[in-house]
Amino acid sequence: MQKLVIVESPTKAPAIKGYLGSGYKVVASKGHVRDLPKSSLGIDIDNNFEAHYINIRGKGDLIRELKKEAKAADKIFLATDPDREGEAISWHLVNALGIDAKKVNRITFNELTKTAVKEAVKHPREIDMNLVNSQQARRILDRIVGYKLSPFLWKTVRSGLSAGRVQSVATRIIVERENEIRAFVPTEYWTVDAHLLTEEGKSFKAGFYGLAADSSKVELRCESDAMAVVRETENNPFNVRDVKKGKKFRHPAPPFITSTLQQEASRKLNFQSQRTMKVAQELYEGINLGHEFGGVQGLITYMRTDSLRIADEARSAAKEYITSAFGDKYYPETPRVYKTKAGAQDAHEAIRPTHVNIEPKMIKAKLSSDQYRLYKLVWDRFISSQMESAELSTVQVDITCGKYLFRSSGYTVKFPGFMAVYEESTDDGAKEKSSRLPQIETGEKLGVEKVEPEQHFTEPPARYTEASLIKFLEEKGIGRPSTYTSIITLIVSRGYVKRQGKTLYPTSLGEVITKLMCERFPDIVDYRFTAMMEDRLDSIEEGNVQMNDVLAQFYVGFEKELNAALESVSKDDIELPVEQTDIVCDKCGAKMIIKEGRFGRFAACPNYPECKNTKPITKDGKEKTESSDVKVEGMKCELCGSDVVLRSGRYGSFYACSSYPKCKFTKQIAKNLGVKCPDCGGEVVIKYGKNKSQFYSCEKYPDCKFSSWDMPTGKKCPVCGDMLMSKKGKNLLVCRGDKCGYKTAAPADGEE
Repeated sequence: MQKLVIVESPTKAPAIKGYLGSGYKVVASKGHVRDLPKSSLGIDIDNNFEAHYINIRGKGDLIRELKKEAKAADKIFLATDPDREGEAISWHLVNALGIDAKKVNRITFNELTKTAVKEAVKHPREIDMNLVNSQQARRILDRIVGYKLSPFLWKTVRSGLSAGRVQSVATRIIVERENEIRAFVPTEYWTVDAHLLTEEGKSFKAGFYGLAADSSKVELRCESDAMAVVRETENNPFNVRDVKKGKKFRHPAPPFITSTLQQEASRKLNFQSQRTMKVAQELYEGINLGHEFGGVQGLITYMRTDSLRIADEARSAAKEYITSAFGDKYYPETPRVYKTKAGAQDAHEAIRPTHVNIEPKMIKAKLSSDQYRLYKLVWDRFISSQMESAELSTVQVDITCGKYLFRSSGYTVKFPGFMAVYEESTDDGAKEKSSRLPQIETGEKLGVEKVEPEQHFTEPPARYTEASLIKFLEEKGIGRPSTYTSIITLIVSRGYVKRQGKTLYPTSLGEVITKLMCERFPDIVDYRFTAMMEDRLDSIEEGNVQMNDVLAQFYVGFEKELNAALESVSKDDIELPVEQTDIVCDKCGAKMIIKEGRFGRFAACPNYPECKNTKPITKDGKEKTESSDVKVEGMKCELCGSDVVLRSGRYGSFYACSSYPKCKFTKQIAKNLGVKCPDCGGEVVIKYGKNKSQFYSCEKYPDCKFSSWDMPTGKKCPVCGDMLMSKKGKNLLVCRGDKCGYKTAAPADGEE
């Protein structure tokens, strides 16, 4: 009997095939096979919001192949990802492939391990239409908003713009923070620090706190306030009034959910959320760890979750590891159970390592740098989450000087507990530092080294980072774990928000769009309304409401706002900001402005159409000159002997004479790699793309179409015999074949 398993990613296929054995064939859908058409709305609003799905362009051959496999199989297991999106993909597969309902078996597993996969096959179920409809409702809502609002922006602002149900809210959040920063008025305040000496000559620092009489706190608002304190210290001794010693416990952070993983990876690893989720997907789908670790292994559980639940087996494994590696006192008397927040989806566990005994250092050589760092983060966080609390010894010293009170406090770690493995970061990167105070006794008279007054000003609220924005979205119930990355990526790619280091700030365009949306579509950009819609989508998943009811209720208000906006707003009402440059037009002397064209940004004269002068610019908006070109060392022009530079053209980078346009010499870049083309046997050459990045192609191009960003190695895949490619930017070798999915860590220098 032939059994067919359909997964989303080809990377999972070899591992699942190995777990299930020869009676199963495992193939991949490579994500969605059907979607709404790009050329039209695809929603029949008047007919109960019926969606018109079509096969995704470019997937025709794959669909035909999957149909053939499905027809030949006696039993079909749909093993797409265990979330709404995965459930919808399974439903689309049934419809696109025409699968007999009797053959359909939906299976899910939270981790890619032999035990989890075999258990899933033993307990198949039907496709959950509540999950499917929840995904459909989100897709239809986003399509309606996007396809109805975007033309409104084209008409009133400029062509090419877009609006979205959640992206507009995220942009508003960043715009409002920028407005807070602009409106912020700094307030002056002062501190006074006394550098003191114990009777034994040990130094420490104490800060002014307030009045000694009643221990009330006093704020120093100006220099005269601070100098009054300084003058008091000049004629009065410092005496220790009280020393309070105590202890406090610091508890570990819970294991990761999607949002906290993205936040912590941003803080600790400087990963953007998109990079975090990409690497997490790789760890979930499986890495070839070699024979000593059982071949291909999924290293973490499913990475799209907002549940803090942990399987009993995982908790037991953590206990065994902790007591063995650290001792019994590092494990709490009762196992830790974390409470998932209200409204969270509890279908999956928290993000944890699938095998706690596979320590990150054991497999470092098998992973790329990004994979190792993220796996270590997940592993450390999970192990620490199950450990005993840390015990801190605290001390607070109150010191009087005349009528004023100074205070010094600190702590030492008495028992590290979970801190032996991991400590959580904060959004601003600050950590509570251990301040070790010398031995100080009540009644002790202290010496004075110096007393320092210092002026300060209050700081405006910080701009959002990806970490703090995700935290805000989560707290407000805007979006879901699986959508945070796409939200941020979208608003940046649309030009509404820019990155500056880790921080996010709005562009002028983003501010104009936000102002217009707040005025004309207040519901769309309202935090509570957007969060309420997320709750309604959850209710569809739970089977408490019908999809069409949610869509109809939303559309009534949306259509009313849209019609009112179309009637009352024109292009003349919108003043689009102009981005000025320091480039002076050499024809009329005006400061040039940045425009968007078919091939990207360029500088244009603001006096158009009277002056039509334009100039190319660099990425940072500076005029592109010959100095912007990259000199090629050791290469001279074959015609005139001048230096040769690397330049970018419409169809990629090329060598050119530095004296152009006097000398017309140009040359295509093609360096022999020393590897035979896997398609035709010709030589593979190194070339450079439009952004001067390196890629590889056959010397016979365009007759041979082979090209790749990854470097061909000339080595054969041990599974299918196709060529292994060195993955760009990673310490990985991957098979070129679409159906294989084989990958392994690249050998170290000098190794085969």
